Amino acid sequence: MTTRYKLIAAAALSVCLTTPALAADKIALVVKAMGIGFFDATHQGALEAAKELGDVEIIYTGPAKATAEGQIEIINSLIAQNVKAIVVSANDPDALVPVTKKAMQRGIKVISFDSGIRKDGRLLHLAPSNNALIGEKLVKMSEQVVGKTGEIAVLSATAQATNQNTWIAEMKKVLAQPAYSGLKLVSVVYGDDQTDKSYREAQGLFKSYPNLKAIVAPTTVGIAAAGKAVTDEKKVGQVYVTGLGLPSEMAGHVKSGAVKSFAIWNPIDLGYSSIHLAHALVKGAKAAPGERLKMGRVGTATLDKDNEAAMAEPFTYDASNVEQFAKIF
Repeated sequence: MTTRYKLIAAAALSVCLTTPALAADKIALVVKAMGIGFFDATHQGALEAAKELGDVEIIYTGPAKATAEGQIEIINSLIAQNVKAIVVSANDPDALVPVTKKAMQRGIKVISFDSGIRKDGRLLHLAPSNNALIGEKLVKMSEQVVGKTGEIAVLSATAQATNQNTWIAEMKKVLAQPAYSGLKLVSVVYGDDQTDKSYREAQGLFKSYPNLKAIVAPTTVGIAAAGKAVTDEKKVGQVYVTGLGLPSEMAGHVKSGAVKSFAIWNPIDLGYSSIHLAHALVKGAKAAPGERLKMGRVGTATLDKDNEAAMAEPFTYDASNVEQFAKIF
Protein backbone atom coordinates (compact mmCIF):
# COMPACT_ATOMS: atom_id res chain seq x y z
CA MET A 1 0.00 0.00 0.00
CA THR A 2 1.41 3.43 -0.95
CA THR A 3 1.96 6.14 1.62
CA ARG A 4 -0.91 8.13 0.07
CA TYR A 5 -3.39 5.28 0.47
CA LYS A 6 -2.14 4.57 3.98
CA LEU A 7 -2.91 8.17 4.93
CA ILE A 8 -6.38 7.93 3.37
CA ALA A 9 -7.07 4.68 5.21
CA ALA A 10 -5.84 6.17 8.48
CA ALA A 11 -8.06 9.20 8.01
CA ALA A 12 -11.07 6.99 7.28
CA LEU A 13 -10.38 4.92 10.38
CA SER A 14 -10.11 8.10 12.45
CA VAL A 15 -13.53 9.25 11.23
CA CYS A 16 -15.05 5.89 12.08
CA LEU A 17 -13.58 5.98 15.57
CA THR A 18 -14.79 9.50 16.29
CA THR A 19 -18.25 9.22 14.74
CA PRO A 20 -20.01 7.88 17.90
CA ALA A 21 -18.89 10.92 19.92
CA LEU A 22 -19.91 13.27 17.14
CA ALA A 23 -23.29 11.56 16.88
CA ALA A 24 -24.11 11.91 20.59
CA ASP A 25 -27.26 13.93 21.27
CA LYS A 26 -26.43 16.93 23.42
CA ILE A 27 -29.03 17.36 26.16
CA ALA A 28 -28.68 20.37 28.45
CA LEU A 29 -29.75 20.19 32.09
CA VAL A 30 -30.44 23.80 33.15
CA VAL A 31 -30.89 24.15 36.91
CA LYS A 32 -32.10 27.07 39.02
CA ALA A 33 -28.61 27.90 40.22
CA MET A 34 -25.24 26.21 40.41
CA GLY A 35 -23.88 25.00 43.73
CA ILE A 36 -27.17 23.60 45.09
CA GLY A 37 -26.87 20.04 46.42
CA PHE A 38 -30.29 18.99 45.13
CA PHE A 39 -29.36 19.87 41.57
CA ASP A 40 -25.90 18.37 41.86
CA ALA A 41 -27.72 15.13 42.68
CA THR A 42 -30.00 15.52 39.63
CA HIS A 43 -26.82 15.92 37.55
CA GLN A 44 -25.56 12.62 38.90
CA GLY A 45 -28.80 10.98 37.79
CA ALA A 46 -28.56 12.64 34.38
CA LEU A 47 -25.08 11.21 33.90
CA GLU A 48 -26.35 7.76 34.88
CA ALA A 49 -29.08 8.02 32.24
CA ALA A 50 -26.59 9.20 29.60
CA LYS A 51 -24.29 6.27 30.31
CA GLU A 52 -27.21 3.87 30.10
CA LEU A 53 -28.56 5.35 26.86
CA GLY A 54 -25.14 5.44 25.26
CA ASP A 55 -25.76 8.21 22.72
CA VAL A 56 -26.28 11.21 25.01
CA GLU A 57 -23.90 13.95 26.12
CA ILE A 58 -25.02 15.99 29.16
CA ILE A 59 -24.38 19.71 29.41
CA TYR A 60 -24.94 20.69 33.05
CA THR A 61 -25.41 24.41 33.56
CA GLY A 62 -27.28 27.13 35.41
CA PRO A 63 -26.88 30.73 36.58
CA ALA A 64 -24.81 31.74 39.60
CA LYS A 65 -27.99 33.01 41.28
CA ALA A 66 -31.54 31.76 40.89
CA THR A 67 -32.87 34.31 38.40
CA ALA A 68 -34.95 34.02 35.24
CA GLU A 69 -32.60 36.44 33.50
CA GLY A 70 -29.65 34.14 34.12
CA GLN A 71 -31.51 31.15 32.74
CA ILE A 72 -32.65 33.07 29.65
CA GLU A 73 -29.05 33.99 28.85
CA ILE A 74 -27.97 30.37 29.22
CA ILE A 75 -30.81 29.02 27.08
CA ASN A 76 -29.97 31.49 24.30
CA SER A 77 -26.41 30.18 24.41
CA LEU A 78 -27.65 26.58 24.22
CA ILE A 79 -29.80 27.43 21.20
CA ALA A 80 -26.69 28.76 19.47
CA GLN A 81 -24.93 25.46 20.30
CA ASN A 82 -27.79 23.60 18.60
CA VAL A 83 -28.38 21.17 21.44
CA LYS A 84 -31.02 18.49 20.84
CA ALA A 85 -32.96 19.04 24.07
CA ILE A 86 -33.14 21.41 27.02
CA VAL A 87 -34.32 20.16 30.41
CA VAL A 88 -34.93 23.07 32.80
CA SER A 89 -36.06 23.74 36.36
CA ALA A 90 -37.57 27.19 35.90
CA ASN A 91 -36.96 30.17 38.15
CA ASP A 92 -40.03 31.81 36.59
CA PRO A 93 -42.82 29.97 34.72
CA ASP A 94 -43.65 32.88 32.42
CA ALA A 95 -40.39 34.76 31.84
CA LEU A 96 -38.72 31.76 30.20
CA VAL A 97 -41.52 31.14 27.69
CA PRO A 98 -40.27 33.43 24.86
CA VAL A 99 -36.78 31.90 24.84
CA THR A 100 -38.02 28.31 25.18
CA LYS A 101 -40.49 28.91 22.34
CA LYS A 102 -37.55 30.14 20.29
CA ALA A 103 -35.71 26.93 21.13
CA MET A 104 -38.66 24.76 20.09
CA GLN A 105 -39.00 26.67 16.83
CA ARG A 106 -35.40 25.63 16.10
CA GLY A 107 -36.37 22.00 16.64
CA ILE A 108 -34.98 21.71 20.17
CA LYS A 109 -37.06 19.58 22.55
CA VAL A 110 -37.83 21.54 25.71
CA ILE A 111 -39.13 19.94 28.88
CA SER A 112 -39.30 21.27 32.42
CA PHE A 113 -38.72 19.31 35.59
CA ASP A 114 -38.99 20.12 39.30
CA SER A 115 -40.23 23.70 38.72
CA GLY A 116 -42.36 24.05 35.62
CA ILE A 117 -42.51 26.33 32.62
CA ARG A 118 -45.92 27.53 31.43
CA LYS A 119 -47.61 24.97 29.20
CA ASP A 120 -46.99 26.84 25.93
CA GLY A 121 -43.28 27.10 26.67
CA ARG A 122 -42.43 23.40 26.90
CA LEU A 123 -43.46 20.01 25.53
CA LEU A 124 -43.95 18.31 28.90
CA HIS A 125 -43.28 18.76 32.59
CA LEU A 126 -42.04 16.14 35.04
CA ALA A 127 -43.03 16.92 38.61
CA PRO A 128 -41.03 15.12 41.28
CA SER A 129 -44.24 14.19 43.07
CA ASN A 130 -47.95 14.90 43.19
CA ASN A 131 -48.56 18.52 44.23
CA ALA A 132 -51.51 17.73 46.50
CA LEU A 133 -49.55 15.01 48.29
CA ILE A 134 -46.60 17.33 48.82
CA GLY A 135 -48.82 20.04 50.29
CA GLU A 136 -50.46 17.53 52.61
CA LYS A 137 -47.10 16.07 53.63
CA LEU A 138 -45.76 19.52 54.57
CA VAL A 139 -48.77 20.22 56.77
CA LYS A 140 -48.69 16.80 58.43
CA MET A 141 -45.00 17.13 59.26
CA SER A 142 -45.75 20.56 60.74
CA GLU A 143 -48.49 19.11 62.92
CA GLN A 144 -46.13 16.39 64.15
CA VAL A 145 -43.83 18.98 65.72
CA VAL A 146 -46.33 21.75 66.55
CA GLY A 147 -49.28 19.70 67.75
CA LYS A 148 -52.87 20.66 67.02
CA THR A 149 -52.40 24.38 67.65
CA GLY A 150 -49.64 26.87 66.96
CA GLU A 151 -48.10 29.34 64.53
CA ILE A 152 -46.17 28.18 61.49
CA ALA A 153 -44.40 30.10 58.71
CA VAL A 154 -43.16 29.17 55.26
CA LEU A 155 -39.63 29.92 54.04
CA SER A 156 -39.77 29.50 50.26
CA ALA A 157 -37.34 29.96 47.36
CA THR A 158 -38.14 32.75 44.89
CA ALA A 159 -41.54 34.41 44.78
CA GLN A 160 -41.93 33.23 41.17
CA ALA A 161 -40.92 29.57 41.66
CA THR A 162 -43.70 27.49 40.12
CA ASN A 163 -43.26 24.43 42.28
CA GLN A 164 -42.92 26.35 45.56
CA ASN A 165 -46.04 28.43 44.91
CA THR A 166 -48.07 25.37 43.93
CA TRP A 167 -47.04 23.48 47.07
CA ILE A 168 -47.80 26.47 49.28
CA ALA A 169 -51.24 26.77 47.66
CA GLU A 170 -51.84 23.08 48.38
CA MET A 171 -50.69 23.61 51.97
CA LYS A 172 -53.27 26.38 52.37
CA LYS A 173 -56.01 24.06 51.10
CA VAL A 174 -55.10 21.48 53.72
CA LEU A 175 -54.82 24.10 56.48
CA ALA A 176 -58.34 25.25 55.61
CA GLN A 177 -59.70 21.85 56.60
CA PRO A 178 -61.36 21.61 60.06
CA ALA A 179 -58.82 19.01 61.20
CA TYR A 180 -56.02 21.60 60.94
CA SER A 181 -57.92 24.69 62.11
CA GLY A 182 -55.55 25.10 65.07
CA LEU A 183 -52.50 25.62 62.86
CA LYS A 184 -52.05 29.25 61.84
CA LEU A 185 -49.91 30.19 58.84
CA VAL A 186 -48.59 33.60 59.88
CA SER A 187 -46.19 34.40 57.03
CA VAL A 188 -44.60 33.31 53.76
CA VAL A 189 -41.09 34.67 53.15
CA TYR A 190 -38.62 34.17 50.33
CA GLY A 191 -34.93 33.34 50.57
CA ASP A 192 -34.41 33.19 46.79
CA ASP A 193 -32.62 29.83 47.16
CA GLN A 194 -29.63 31.67 48.62
CA THR A 195 -28.22 30.37 51.89
CA ASP A 196 -27.41 33.75 53.42
CA LYS A 197 -30.73 35.36 52.52
CA SER A 198 -32.70 32.31 53.67
CA TYR A 199 -30.80 32.40 56.98
CA ARG A 200 -31.67 36.08 57.46
CA GLU A 201 -35.32 35.47 56.58
CA ALA A 202 -35.48 32.73 59.24
CA GLN A 203 -34.00 35.11 61.81
CA GLY A 204 -36.57 37.71 60.78
CA LEU A 205 -39.38 35.23 61.44
CA PHE A 206 -38.08 34.65 64.99
CA LYS A 207 -38.22 38.39 65.68
CA SER A 208 -41.58 39.05 64.00
CA TYR A 209 -43.36 36.05 65.49
CA PRO A 210 -42.14 35.28 69.04
CA ASN A 211 -44.73 32.50 69.38
CA LEU A 212 -43.65 30.77 66.16
CA LYS A 213 -43.44 26.99 66.54
CA ALA A 214 -42.35 25.79 63.10
CA ILE A 215 -40.71 26.94 59.88
CA VAL A 216 -41.75 24.95 56.82
CA ALA A 217 -39.23 25.22 53.98
CA PRO A 218 -40.19 23.46 50.72
CA THR A 219 -36.70 24.12 49.37
CA THR A 220 -33.45 22.31 50.12
CA VAL A 221 -31.53 25.56 50.52
CA GLY A 222 -34.10 27.12 52.82
CA ILE A 223 -34.56 24.16 55.13
CA ALA A 224 -30.83 23.81 55.79
CA ALA A 225 -30.46 27.55 56.38
CA ALA A 226 -33.44 27.58 58.75
CA GLY A 227 -32.04 24.61 60.67
CA LYS A 228 -28.77 26.48 61.20
CA ALA A 229 -30.63 29.63 62.27
CA VAL A 230 -32.61 27.69 64.88
CA THR A 231 -29.39 26.25 66.31
CA ASP A 232 -27.45 29.52 66.21
CA GLU A 233 -30.28 31.43 67.88
CA LYS A 234 -30.57 28.71 70.55
CA LYS A 235 -34.20 27.99 69.68
CA VAL A 236 -33.89 24.19 69.50
CA GLY A 237 -36.99 22.77 71.15
CA GLN A 238 -38.82 26.08 70.78
CA VAL A 239 -38.98 26.34 66.98
CA TYR A 240 -38.76 23.29 64.74
CA VAL A 241 -37.89 23.18 61.05
CA THR A 242 -39.41 20.84 58.50
CA GLY A 243 -39.94 20.72 54.74
CA LEU A 244 -38.02 19.32 51.79
CA GLY A 245 -34.32 18.64 52.21
CA LEU A 246 -31.40 16.41 51.29
CA PRO A 247 -30.38 13.75 53.84
CA SER A 248 -26.69 14.64 53.40
CA GLU A 249 -27.41 18.27 54.31
CA MET A 250 -30.00 17.59 57.01
CA ALA A 251 -28.42 14.81 59.08
CA GLY A 252 -26.65 17.32 61.34
CA HIS A 253 -29.83 19.32 61.91
CA VAL A 254 -31.73 16.16 62.83
CA LYS A 255 -28.97 15.27 65.29
CA SER A 256 -29.07 18.78 66.81
CA GLY A 257 -32.82 18.52 67.39
CA ALA A 258 -33.66 21.50 65.18
CA VAL A 259 -35.37 19.10 62.75
CA LYS A 260 -37.45 16.08 63.70
CA SER A 261 -38.43 14.99 60.21
CA PHE A 262 -38.35 16.18 56.62
CA ALA A 263 -39.16 14.75 53.21
CA ILE A 264 -37.77 14.58 49.69
CA TRP A 265 -37.98 12.43 46.59
CA ASN A 266 -34.80 11.03 45.15
CA PRO A 267 -33.18 13.85 43.11
CA ILE A 268 -30.87 11.34 41.43
CA ASP A 269 -33.90 9.55 40.02
CA LEU A 270 -35.46 12.89 39.05
CA GLY A 271 -32.46 13.86 36.91
CA TYR A 272 -32.26 10.35 35.52
CA SER A 273 -35.96 10.29 34.57
CA SER A 274 -35.85 13.75 32.99
CA ILE A 275 -33.03 12.78 30.64
CA HIS A 276 -34.84 9.60 29.62
CA LEU A 277 -37.93 11.66 28.73
CA ALA A 278 -35.91 14.22 26.78
CA HIS A 279 -34.10 11.45 24.91
CA ALA A 280 -37.42 9.80 24.03
CA LEU A 281 -38.67 13.06 22.49
CA VAL A 282 -35.44 13.54 20.55
CA LYS A 283 -35.88 10.04 19.13
CA GLY A 284 -39.41 10.76 17.96
CA ALA A 285 -41.74 10.05 20.88
CA LYS A 286 -44.80 12.30 21.14
CA ALA A 287 -45.69 14.52 24.08
CA ALA A 288 -49.48 14.33 24.18
CA PRO A 289 -52.14 13.70 26.83
CA GLY A 290 -52.39 10.01 27.63
CA GLU A 291 -48.96 9.16 26.19
CA ARG A 292 -46.86 6.77 28.26
CA LEU A 293 -43.14 7.47 28.14
CA LYS A 294 -40.48 5.22 29.61
CA MET A 295 -38.15 6.52 32.32
CA GLY A 296 -35.70 3.63 32.51
CA ARG A 297 -35.47 1.95 35.91
CA VAL A 298 -37.93 4.45 37.43
CA GLY A 299 -40.87 3.25 35.35
CA THR A 300 -43.30 5.02 33.05
CA ALA A 301 -44.60 8.59 32.95
CA THR A 302 -48.22 9.01 31.88
CA LEU A 303 -48.95 12.53 30.65
CA ASP A 304 -52.13 14.25 31.83
CA LYS A 305 -54.23 16.82 29.96
CA ASP A 306 -51.52 19.46 30.50
CA ASN A 307 -48.72 17.12 29.41
CA GLU A 308 -47.55 16.78 33.00
CA ALA A 309 -46.51 13.67 34.91
CA ALA A 310 -45.40 12.96 38.48
CA MET A 311 -42.45 10.75 39.35
CA ALA A 312 -43.11 9.52 42.89
CA GLU A 313 -44.47 10.37 46.35
CA PRO A 314 -42.14 12.17 48.78
CA PHE A 315 -40.41 9.99 51.38
CA THR A 316 -40.00 10.91 55.06
CA TYR A 317 -36.59 11.04 56.71
CA ASP A 318 -35.93 11.24 60.47
CA ALA A 319 -33.46 10.05 63.09
CA SER A 320 -34.19 6.43 62.22
CA ASN A 321 -32.95 6.60 58.62
CA VAL A 322 -31.30 9.92 57.79
CA GLU A 323 -27.72 8.73 58.38
CA GLN A 324 -28.26 5.79 56.03
CA PHE A 325 -29.52 7.97 53.18
CA ALA A 326 -27.01 10.77 53.86
CA LYS A 327 -24.36 8.46 52.42
CA ILE A 328 -26.26 8.32 49.13
CA PHE A 329 -27.39 11.92 48.48
